[in-house]
Amino acid sequence: MSQIIEAKFLIKGLYGKYEAYINPILKFIMSMFLLLVINGKIGYMERLDKLPIVLIAALFCSFIPLKLVACVYGLFILLHMYALAPECALVMAVVMFLMMVIYIRFVPNETLVILLTSIAYMLKIPYVMPLAVGLVGTPVSAISVSFGLCLGYLIQYISVNSSTILTVDDGQMVSRIIFMINGLVSNKPMIIMTVVFIITLIMVYVIRRLSVDYSWAIAIIAGGIVDTILLLMCEMILNPGFSVVGILLGNIVAIAIAFVVLFFDFHLDYKKTENLQFEDEEYYYYVKAVPKISVSSSNKKVKRINSSYPTEYVKGSSAGRSSGYTVKNDR
Repeated sequence: MSQIIEAKFLIKGLYGKYEAYINPILKFIMSMFLLLVINGKIGYMERLDKLPIVLIAALFCSFIPLKLVACVYGLFILLHMYALAPECALVMAVVMFLMMVIYIRFVPNETLVILLTSIAYMLKIPYVMPLAVGLVGTPVSAISVSFGLCLGYLIQYISVNSSTILTVDDGQMVSRIIFMINGLVSNKPMIIMTVVFIITLIMVYVIRRLSVDYSWAIAIIAGGIVDTILLLMCEMILNPGFSVVGILLGNIVAIAIAFVVLFFDFHLDYKKTENLQFEDEEYYYYVKAVPKISVSSSNKKVKRINSSYPTEYVKGSSAGRSSGYTVKNDR
């Protein structure tokens, strides 16, 4: 176990040392994945659906802030929507504008959560986001998770219904807009999963803040179980079309990933828990202190002694400058 903990601190140390180089690489990989998935699902504009364009865009994203990366992500979506039908681009632009207004007001620093939620949805493991964000975020972070999930569902909806959209007469702009809005408002799976994720995230946040041992681990397991039960109940009652196997396997993977997050950020040593009590003129304070697990690396110093030749110290030579003596070899 100590070797694993040492490896954790080594990884965190390397990241802290080379953060300026690692972050652009990670942003490049994330941007590349997002743009390739968008082109694969809704690649209606042929000029954008080319690997060199994606490479250039991803390389550009690797050197800009995450907020601008999200703008590039949204721009690709809008351009593809416009190539499919201008009405689709109009509806998507309105949705993105409303998201941006709420984002700026409530969660201006959680762009990464929105992007990662979209990635998790495309990888079929969106269940990890309420668990992980519940550990590191706040209840307001549910807005970011909801936005990322909605974008994923909208892209999927347009990808599945593109042929239906194209069958509507080009002159019937209102019909296309109504079709898009109905698909957004009456998207039962998206609404159900968003509500369940909000409940799960808030529950994980509340449990991990409790003053009990292993509260973070309890929060992860409880969140995964509640998320699974709620989605299965909704599938049996409302029949939104969820995959039961996908829910079960997805939550198992989500719990495993959440424990990885726990290991890197909240790995505590409950055996050394201290309950402290002190007071001032107005209050008594009861504090529970739980130290983080750390491994002190042993510093080994190797002193090399060369005794091939006997030596004696003699004054006046440069080799013994520090002590006023030098080394003289007797051969």
